[in-house]
Amino acid sequence: MWHRYRPKLWKGIVSGLAGGLAATYVMSQFQAVSKKWSKPEHQGSQSHPPSEEKPATIRAVESITNATRGPELAPAQKKTAGQAVHYAFGAANGILYGALSEFKPKARVGRGTAFGAGLWAVADEIAVPALGLSKPLRVQPASAHLYGLASHLVYGVTTDAVTRGVRALL
Repeated sequence: MWHRYRPKLWKGIVSGLAGGLAATYVMSQFQAVSKKWSKPEHQGSQSHPPSEEKPATIRAVESITNATRGPELAPAQKKTAGQAVHYAFGAANGILYGALSEFKPKARVGRGTAFGAGLWAVADEIAVPALGLSKPLRVQPASAHLYGLASHLVYGVTTDAVTRGVRALL
């Protein structure tokens, strides 16, 4: 039986890559805007630490540098490397979303909200604290967890929208 839609892994990867990169940018803009509006008690999530706390991406860069016995990076270099880590992680998850949704359309449930919420739960709530890249969950206020969830919902919805749009062009 002929189907109008035939899954193609490369199309999922390409569209997911575009979606993940765009979503990482939009998520960063959302965080920058919300930082201006937030009260100090909302500034404690892994994605949005208070100004005196290092972001998880910078801590990841420092961990990588230490593990590889690389040279100490200047603060500006750490910031750039931290952005690279953030975009690489966002791109990788976009590729995952694109490839998965290519073969399992149910992965698109909620137009990316389920994916964003799942990513928040696994990355922000489990992996980042377990790796020591953020404070333990129990010392973070509930508002920090909600902020992290909101950021990842923005990421998920944007990933879905861009992935669908690019996939339609391929």
